Amino acid sequence: MKFNEKLLSLRKRKGLSQEELGMELQVSRQTISKWEAGQSYPDFQRLVLLSDYFNLTLDELVKDIDVQDVREKNMTDERVASIYLDIENGKASLKKGARIVGYILLAVAVIFLIGFLAHLAFPDIEWLWRRS
Repeated sequence: MKFNEKLLSLRKRKGLSQEELGMELQVSRQTISKWEAGQSYPDFQRLVLLSDYFNLTLDELVKDIDVQDVREKNMTDERVASIYLDIENGKASLKKGARIVGYILLAVAVIFLIGFLAHLAFPDIEWLWRRS
């Protein structure tokens, strides 16, 4: 029996929902769902907690797991997490750049507004409005 099938069987035998088991292990329901679907595997700390919770040895819990499959899934998860982190960093940089451009445009608009108002208030000052 594969790990995901074993976990599903153990959880159902105890009459637990995915959410209840997730609360015991301090992970989300979605994480339990991914483990049971074989989309990802728990880290070592969670495996120990699972073995203690179900009163099994680690060997009994993880027997028949394809180690290469676990490595590949973990590498994929790390790559996806890295991509999301890069995207978030890019968004933060764009927001910062847009904020700086906005402040510059605001400053330029204020300068032009002050100049326009000064021209309306003091139209007779030739040295201020002289054209070359």
